[in-house]
Amino acid sequence: MTAKSRYDYLSGERTQFLDEAEKAAELTLPYLIRGHEDFNKGMRHLPTPWQSVGAKCSVTLAAKLLQSLVPIQTSFFKLQVDESQLGEEFGPKVKSELDLSFAKIERTILEAIAASNDRVVIHEALLHLVVAGNALVFMGKDGLKLYPLNRYVVERDGNSNVIEIVTKEKIAKKLIQDQLPADVLNEYKTNVVDNSTDDVEECDIYTYVRRDNNRYVWHQEVHGKPLPKSYGKAPVDVSPWIVLRFNSVDGEDYGRGRVGQFIGDLKSLESLSQALVEGSAAAAKVVFTVSPSSTTKPQTLANAGNGAIVQGRPDDIGVVQVGKTADFRTAFEMMQQLERRINDAFLVMQVRHSERTTAEEVRLTQMELEQQLGGLFSLLTTEFLLPYLNRILSQFQKLGKIPRLPKDVVKPTIVAGVNALGRSQDSASLGQFLQTIAQTMGPEAIQKFVNPEEVIKRLAASQGIDVLNLVRSMQDVQQEQQQGMQQEMQMEQMKQQPAMMKAPLMDPTKNPALANELETPPTTTNE
Repeated sequence: MTAKSRYDYLSGERTQFLDEAEKAAELTLPYLIRGHEDFNKGMRHLPTPWQSVGAKCSVTLAAKLLQSLVPIQTSFFKLQVDESQLGEEFGPKVKSELDLSFAKIERTILEAIAASNDRVVIHEALLHLVVAGNALVFMGKDGLKLYPLNRYVVERDGNSNVIEIVTKEKIAKKLIQDQLPADVLNEYKTNVVDNSTDDVEECDIYTYVRRDNNRYVWHQEVHGKPLPKSYGKAPVDVSPWIVLRFNSVDGEDYGRGRVGQFIGDLKSLESLSQALVEGSAAAAKVVFTVSPSSTTKPQTLANAGNGAIVQGRPDDIGVVQVGKTADFRTAFEMMQQLERRINDAFLVMQVRHSERTTAEEVRLTQMELEQQLGGLFSLLTTEFLLPYLNRILSQFQKLGKIPRLPKDVVKPTIVAGVNALGRSQDSASLGQFLQTIAQTMGPEAIQKFVNPEEVIKRLAASQGIDVLNLVRSMQDVQQEQQQGMQQEMQMEQMKQQPAMMKAPLMDPTKNPALANELETPPTTTNE
């Protein structure tokens, strides 16, 4: 099969998921999924929801997932040494130095991620996951590239491992005419000669990816002919093709989004919002009625200005009223209840509005929401963060930006997640350990049993801080203490020398003049 025929064959199974994704996008962010095969560029008319709760919740959840998976200030992974592979000569001092070296490697990778567009593409992919439940990310040399659900198909085996991926894109023929086969190129040149406006003609380009044992191989095709320079391959664990799902269902090749799980509440809120908005607009319309037998003419009433005096009877003039205030109140209360349920489902914090609302209550509310977030990104950790990190480490090692790490000794571990599962948790645990010792055994026990140099190094490593030329070693501290003690002894000696020099002068046995002065009584002078 060609890549096009394989894409068309696998598109049948994708139809149901794509239809659900379009319905979910219409209630939240309509621009994310725009039809099955919509490759049109530019602005197009999109449906406008009657409420903004869905868009707000989707963006908020995607932002929280981004902050949890790829945090800005801390590292989302941690390099650890398998101590079982090390010999006895590797003591605590060597392990501490390795942690500092690993922290430097981690900072190098984080700086490269911060300088690239990875977070922008990841946030867009998370939006697709929340709404549509599926997304495809390609990690190329120029950065990350996102494929929405309507531009790729995928097939998995019984263990949910990806075995086939086919993508479809539009590309200008003039960009790839040097790689087109001869028959296709001749046809293209003929069309250009016959029609001068055809020089911007676009063609469909398919990328076919399949698994071959422990590696992925791929190539691109145009008009059923492969492009010679499009072949590539990579091991399974460092593949640039990352197929993402928000939730996994056994036996299904695609995932389900968060919006699809609460589509009922969103549809109800959409209907009530539309009814309430249209009813409020009808209730706000002011219409006067005039009795047919009234002497007051409607034109006179319409032309009368504010405060004008016209001739007529008030009983002949009436105002049209909707009289649906109680019904509107019922709909409004139901809308509030639906909005509250949707906000809780998408982890939007709602603080109780009261004068007695304390910061502790706000903190507990935030912690409760973060605990719900822990179950949401568990699948993303295994299907996104691990392949993403392995690919980055492989590229950086090939380019020589970081040293090569032995796979059997050094293992990267994902530490991103809720409430700082990684480095900040190590720092908090160490602080709690020291506090427990101080409370149970007294502060002097810390000075007696705890190595302060090791504590400082572990705190710095847990927060990703390089202690080189920042923290002094114990040898420097001891040497400085010895120098201080020597200076104090010299100062004391200098203070004692003047007293020792004055001591013989004050001793009567060693100074005869002082002895005669003490024996001779003082004389008095008579005035």
